[in-house]
Amino acid sequence: MLSLGYDALYQALSPQIPASRLLHDDLSVLAFGADAGFYRLLPKLVVKAETESEVQLILRECCQRDLALTFRAAGTSLSGQAISDSVLVMLDQGWKKIEVLDNGDRIRMQPGVLGSAANAALSPMARKIGPDPASINSAMIGGIVANNAGGMCCGTEQNSYHTLASLRLILSDGTLLDTGDANSIAGFQASHADLLQRVSALAQRVRSDAELSARIRSKYKMKNTVGYSLNALLDFADPIKIIEHLMVGSEGTLGFISEITLLTVPDCAEKASALMIFPNIEQACRAVTAMKNCPVNAVELMDRAALRSVENKTGMPSYLKTLGQDVAALLVETRAPVEDRLLKNLKEIKSALAGFKTVIPTAFTRQLDEYSQLWDIRKGLFPSVGAVRETGTTVIIEDVAFPVPRLAEAVLDLQNLFAVHGYYDTIIFGHALEGSLHFVFKQDFNRPAEVERYSRFMDEVASLVVEKYDGSLKGEHGTGRNMAPFVEFEWGKKAYGVMREIKQLLDPKNLLNPGVILNDYPKAHLAHLKPLPPAHPLIDKCIECGFCEVHCVSNHLTLSARQRIVVYREIARLRASGEEQHRLAQLVDAYAYRGQETCATDGLCARGCPVEINTGELIKTLRHDQATGRAKHIAGFIGGHMSQVTAGARLGLRLVQVFQRILGNRFMGGMAGTLHSVSGHRIPLWNPFMPGGAPRLSTKSFAQTSGRKVVYFPSCITRCMGTSTGDGESMAVTEKTAALLLKAGYEIIYPEALDDLCCGMAFASKGFVEEGNRKAMELQQALLKASDNGNLPILCDMSPCLYRMKETLDKKLRLYEPIEFTLTFLAPYLTFKRLPETIAIHPVCSAKKMGLESKMIQLASLCAEKVVVPENNCCGFAGDRGFTYPELNRHGLRHLKEQLPADCSGGYSTSRTCEIGLSLHSGLHYKSILYLVDRCTEPKAG
Repeated sequence: MLSLGYDALYQALSPQIPASRLLHDDLSVLAFGADAGFYRLLPKLVVKAETESEVQLILRECCQRDLALTFRAAGTSLSGQAISDSVLVMLDQGWKKIEVLDNGDRIRMQPGVLGSAANAALSPMARKIGPDPASINSAMIGGIVANNAGGMCCGTEQNSYHTLASLRLILSDGTLLDTGDANSIAGFQASHADLLQRVSALAQRVRSDAELSARIRSKYKMKNTVGYSLNALLDFADPIKIIEHLMVGSEGTLGFISEITLLTVPDCAEKASALMIFPNIEQACRAVTAMKNCPVNAVELMDRAALRSVENKTGMPSYLKTLGQDVAALLVETRAPVEDRLLKNLKEIKSALAGFKTVIPTAFTRQLDEYSQLWDIRKGLFPSVGAVRETGTTVIIEDVAFPVPRLAEAVLDLQNLFAVHGYYDTIIFGHALEGSLHFVFKQDFNRPAEVERYSRFMDEVASLVVEKYDGSLKGEHGTGRNMAPFVEFEWGKKAYGVMREIKQLLDPKNLLNPGVILNDYPKAHLAHLKPLPPAHPLIDKCIECGFCEVHCVSNHLTLSARQRIVVYREIARLRASGEEQHRLAQLVDAYAYRGQETCATDGLCARGCPVEINTGELIKTLRHDQATGRAKHIAGFIGGHMSQVTAGARLGLRLVQVFQRILGNRFMGGMAGTLHSVSGHRIPLWNPFMPGGAPRLSTKSFAQTSGRKVVYFPSCITRCMGTSTGDGESMAVTEKTAALLLKAGYEIIYPEALDDLCCGMAFASKGFVEEGNRKAMELQQALLKASDNGNLPILCDMSPCLYRMKETLDKKLRLYEPIEFTLTFLAPYLTFKRLPETIAIHPVCSAKKMGLESKMIQLASLCAEKVVVPENNCCGFAGDRGFTYPELNRHGLRHLKEQLPADCSGGYSTSRTCEIGLSLHSGLHYKSILYLVDRCTEPKAG
């Protein structure tokens, strides 16, 4: 139930914003109440905004009622700047338009564009955006700019502030200003003349204060995101440009950024990296100073504790374990547009470091595998701490900045502080060229004594950074709530007063993200700390960073992977405490659909997670725990009678296809929809691309003169499903695969009792783990026998089944799905002729998890002149879930059709069920990629 003021707001917004985007139920406010920081506030109302006009409406209505509001893009900010206990305005599914300008020299983006998507759009022009935060694959450009986020390579000259070309922004009164449009500027000058005059007067006053001006310029010689961007008052005389640049780093406290145009920077193709190990931190920092004027793009400092935290991880150089206690490392990268320039860079760097001794000889590498291994050390630092922390504790990453000449001294002082306050496992790393250091430590906020320890520690960190070094308390991560109480301490009373004036000018009612950046409460950084109660071992390491969300197909539909964990933690807490049983019942009831039924359990969330949490495993575990004895008995019966079940499925599919031909798609669709609805999702929803039954497979083997043999295990899905009406194929996948194998000269060996075999995925994904494992072991024995104990390669015609087999079966089995098998075992014996066509491919989730995306493109490019790979992440069909919860499939592929060129002749994938959903939402017939391979190949002569 909304309170009076918020109910009035809801009523005012609802004529233009549908109820599905105005959320105030308990589960929604809980799910959206968490961001990547270690604070928690629960909003009264969550509004999913889709357009500028909606944002203007929200601002006007909130202003009229004096209701505070906070804007959120991806929610990956670390300092508590994207949470609210009032109105939380979320960027919904839109806001993703990108326009590359001036041959890549500029790029115009809406705030919902991922940083990585911007770089992908610029890649053909060998350009990229300047800011390069570690979260670039998950963070949206709106948040990147609003936080003035940095990164390893952007330094202080290529951040959002210095590469900003123009903005579209909406002020607290709902006024829209486009700083790149002369008409918009003229209109704003007429309507807001008083504001512009006051901004100009403030800037003039600051410029005339020599001491304050010098202070501001000094602060921005190093990385600094504490407070507002006061350098805008010195860098620009035009009040429009001042306002424009004040928005950078303002963390949503001055207005809403609805469009950003950035100047881009070169993305050099030639790169080389080296890991330099120095005897101690002082020598490493002296080397940083020596390279300050060299052509280096990144210099990452890592102390011994940081190196130790990753030395036992797979793929790390073995010498890390042998290093002494005092060593420190620099990971150095240099880039150039051409090889000659790169070689000159390397020569210059080596010359600058000629007087330094390293523990291990330094060698730059340009080899991709070696290069990637070095950067995996750096990328693994944060997860290494997160993975070993105690349940119930969180991981905090702080970032400070020091003058580079005093960097070594500052590191030693920080290490001493860690020891004094008992943070013995803390690691230090950072962007050394700019004096920016990150330190990561474990923190327990469940006990008052631990909160007090953290408070004392942060007070001393602030004193050290500000009083001894005149550094920055936040180099990159934004002020947020975390450093808001320390802004005046760092900047001084006069500069802080200027920030207060800026806030008063642009947000006179203090309604935009109050408590962020400016906060007079000295303990604000200790308030509203996020609880992380134990919930389940599968998810207890989650810190709710949100890196998983871009991989989650149900994000923006029901719940994201992060939100599933947030809500389940609260359910677990209520169960453990016995509190609020009525609320618990409501959460459990809502979670059944939004948390469980619409989770694809594809595991892609683990790809983005720093500690590799697979939220799908939690959902499968919950399904297992909730399965009734009767349901388990039915699963066991099906597993024990697979031959009869698949035969029945083939017959049923044939009958359905007959009815389709007789009744037509329209009548069939209406009837199927009614049955699906009346049955409560129990009867699968038919669609026109549902296949007929496959013919029963002949397992007769034919000897080949080549002597080549392969074990072919057709999945139970392809043994059931044949061709779809209108797809132009006369052979089912099983028949086509067999024909292709024979074409390449292979003798096909089928496992014994094939009709009874199944990898078990269909059972395990629904929670019937025991039956799934039993079927997997049954398959294992059959394949070991058929493959001569693993000597022969084994092909499974569906990637999802093959992935399951790789996870569960004996490692001696040589298991392949269609993509890798074709490239490895068929291509040498076939002649490919590229078809003069444009085709689309969809790497399914399991293929992505096996790292086969590039190989699928390689294979498709052998077959067709133009290959398109639409950006769809997961298709959302999720086995058979596309039949029972088709909204998940529809949501996952909502942008598929618009990405397909008009001349696209067909689509190809490696999962029969995924292909049904892909066909439905594209209008093209998607098929197994083996059909494409067969079309464009002939047996190689000889």
